Formats: sequence, structure tokens, C-alpha cells
Amino acid sequence: MNINEYIQSGILELYVAGQLSEKENKEVYDLMLKHPEVLQEVLQIEAAFIKLSNSIAPEQPVAYSTIKAHLSNRNDKIVQLPKEKNRNWFTYTGWAAAVIVGAGLLWTLNQKQQLETEVTTINTEKEFLEIQIEDSKSKLAETKNLLNVIRDRNIIKVPLEGQAAYPDAYATVYWDENNDQIYLDLQGLPEPPEGKVYQVWSLLLDPLTPTSLGTIDDFMQDDNKIFKLDNANKSQAFGITLEPAGGSQSPTLEQLYTLGALASN
Repeated sequence: MNINEYIQSGILELYVAGQLSEKENKEVYDLMLKHPEVLQEVLQIEAAFIKLSNSIAPEQPVAYSTIKAHLSNRNDKIVQLPKEKNRNWFTYTGWAAAVIVGAGLLWTLNQKQQLETEVTTINTEKEFLEIQIEDSKSKLAETKNLLNVIRDRNIIKVPLEGQAAYPDAYATVYWDENNDQIYLDLQGLPEPPEGKVYQVWSLLLDPLTPTSLGTIDDFMQDDNKIFKLDNANKSQAFGITLEPAGGSQSPTLEQLYTLGALASN
């Protein structure tokens, strides 16, 4: 529906004058709720009715045909009215009151909806902020725990140097032998190619026996590049290789990126 054409059709004047059927009245009312410009036009027509009535005969009922003639000069709208019995001014004012009350109710509903939307937005922002605070607390706790591990005098620190596959690579293993855990600082490793992952190995040197400690599947997602793995092995060295996604049963030595042995006592 073209709202401008609907407004220009003259049906809104008939609505204010009480000349429409119940079905047509409901149609106009529904459009006022959906389209503010329709409501605005109805209010302007009502104001024009009141003004014309007061100027023509302030204390006498005014025939709608008279008001129609004056309205046609206002904005060139042509309204064909059925030649039925004239409605007195009380009919017009009754419809005006209904329009004004409806407009007031519409404004109240809009304000209520706006307030509810604002409350919902504030609650959402509050929940998001609470999540951020909890996340920050969790990360802070992890950082403190990591610092405590690194600074523990009983922690075994094993530097891993770059190998032929990537000479510039480096990493560090912090081994908590009492808790069977290692912390890996992999900041010195490049991003793995697509379809590849880093795999960590615990090594016995004589004879050379590698045991997988697992793959680093979330290397790209971790900004700090600090990872924790379990290690219950009697390790003498650690190595990191680049393997296909999912890992390998034995290390690909051609893709050995870093390697480091425990300092001999």
C-alpha cells in the first residue's frame, strides 16, 4: 500500500467525521499504529475540523458538507461524501477524542517498548561485562600460577634450540617433575602451515626412545603461546616436530624444529 496515496484519498477525513464503516474504521486505526505519518495527518485533520467549526458557528452544529468545502481549499483534497443525514459536532468531537486517546495510548506503548529495549540492552551489557571480568580473573589466576611455576626453584628448565628444519626456532620447557606436568613456552615457533600441528616428544637418549606428549592443536588461538601438558615419563630431553594434523606415532626427524636435553648433574 502506498501510504501517501492513501492519505491523499480523503478516507482520513471520513474517519474523523465518523462516516466510515466499522471495518474501515479498524483499517484506519491499524494504519495509525503502524505509520506515524497517518496518525499525524489524522491529528491535523481533527485540528482543522475544530478550527473551522469554531470560526463558522462556535455554538451551532456544523454540517459536514460545510467543513468539507473549507477543507478542499486547504490542500485540494476532494472527498465524495454520501448524502445521508448530517452528523452534529458532538459526533465529530467524539471521534476526535477517540483519536487523541488512541494517539496517547500509542505514545505510551512506544515509550514502554523503548524503556524495555533500553533495560534489555543494559542487562545484556552488564552480563557481557561480568563475563569479561570473570574471564580476566581467570586469566590473571592462570598468569599468577604460571609465574609461581616458573619461579619455583624445583622446576626443571630446559631450553630447546632450533634445528635444521627451522634454525631460528626456539622454545622452553618448564618441567614440574613432582606433579608430572610441563609448561611449554612456544613463542619462538612460527605459525604451522595449514593441515600441520606441532607435536611434543619426551626423549630417552640411550637408546633413543621418543614418547609423544601430545599435539598443540590450539597454537593459533593462544596469544601467549604457553601450553601445559602431562608428562609422567623419566625424560632426558624434549623435542618438537611438525606433524600432520592428528599427530604421528613417531617423530618426523626431517621436521624437527627444536630439541633440548636436561642439564647433566
